[in-house]
Amino acid sequence: MTGKKKIFLIDDDELIVTVLSKALQGEGYEVQSETTSFKNITDKIGAYFPDAVLLDNKLSGMSGLDILKEVKQSGIDSPVIMLTADDTAETAVKAMKLGAADYLTKPFNIEEMKIVISNIIEKKALRQEVDLLRRISSELFDENIIGESGVVMELKNKIKKIAEAQVSSILITGESGTGKELFSRYIHRLMYGDGKSRSKPFVAINCAALPEHLMESELFGHEKGAFTDARTEKKGVFELANGGTILLDEIGEMKPALQSKLLRVLEERSIRRIGGKWDMQVDVTVIATTNRNLSEAVKTGEFRTDLFFRLSTFYLHIPPLRERKDDIPLLARHFLSHYTTRYNKKAIKAFDSQAERLLVSYNWPGNIRELKNLVERLVVLENSEELLPEHLPNWLTGASAGRTAPAADRGFVLPEEGISLDDVEKDLFIQALKKADYNKVTAAKLLGISYDSFRYGIKKYGLK
Repeated sequence: MTGKKKIFLIDDDELIVTVLSKALQGEGYEVQSETTSFKNITDKIGAYFPDAVLLDNKLSGMSGLDILKEVKQSGIDSPVIMLTADDTAETAVKAMKLGAADYLTKPFNIEEMKIVISNIIEKKALRQEVDLLRRISSELFDENIIGESGVVMELKNKIKKIAEAQVSSILITGESGTGKELFSRYIHRLMYGDGKSRSKPFVAINCAALPEHLMESELFGHEKGAFTDARTEKKGVFELANGGTILLDEIGEMKPALQSKLLRVLEERSIRRIGGKWDMQVDVTVIATTNRNLSEAVKTGEFRTDLFFRLSTFYLHIPPLRERKDDIPLLARHFLSHYTTRYNKKAIKAFDSQAERLLVSYNWPGNIRELKNLVERLVVLENSEELLPEHLPNWLTGASAGRTAPAADRGFVLPEEGISLDDVEKDLFIQALKKADYNKVTAAKLLGISYDSFRYGIKKYGLK
């Protein structure tokens, strides 16, 4: 394995193949080319597993469009970039309709070609990652809520009423790792019923993951030529989610300019693509999630007051795992069943009662995600029929040289006036940072939590 991204180049002009191959190899790509024999070309492409295919439109003896059609029909998922000397719109339209990812007109600019290839390969990698995460999420949770605690039963009751009313927007808050997306999918399923929800779109977008200028295009789409890189028209997630549900994750990170445009969509139920002349009606349920305190963000001017009130008409707060301890054994057993099947470790049957009590007594700052990660680790590393206390990590059992032993054993005395758990947790984060010389990875290990959980704590308590 070379680790390099691979390009399959198909062109009967050997000079062009030589020039392109050298240019791409200079950028660190591995290149395989075909200049003469185009018979069974899809077999050659499939055997090479390229990250992208460069395909000339006019080949001796056959059309590049015919090869493009074969590639798409064969199920090869490598994006195809057409190379054409014909700059008419008709050729481009044909290529795009057949599934081309993009096209370049000869004579083409080498630097532009490099940018196009890089962008397309990056999009493919992101799409594969999203597909994998969606598949894992679907396998793991099956869109059901695990829990029988009072707070979860109350939440389920609220969600049932909201779903029956077919409301248009919902705000869900909660700490990182509490399962806000899972609850969003649960709402989607209840709104449309088990059968229909499978055919209704559920589109999720992370508002913190993209810069503002790209976020607007992702949300609302754009017309061809709307800006420099807009070579084709693009549907935004509101169009893609039409008739179903759109999840705006981390809505608190959305910039004010986009907040005003989102408010308009919520009020008028219509969108306009960037560069577009017409409004399009959209019928979507908008679910916004955040781990921020939006009330505080409104006070500081980071979040629009009118958008906050529009979103929070129907509001759900997902409690942290430490506030639904009755559900910890149920969740642990659920994850155990899932991972023993996934890793073919069915010899592991259960947690023993003492191990379950230790799970319940732990505070779980990383919430359900942290519990899930721990169970996966135990399934992979252990082989006994029952998972016992000695199989649990020291930071959870309190057996590690007093580092995470129960507070009473370390000489900690609860003040008579009391103290909040948040204050205690913040103090532990500060101590861990100092002891680790402000290395966050090391500090997370000292506390026995994941790096993501540690980063959340840093953000939560305003530390650096």
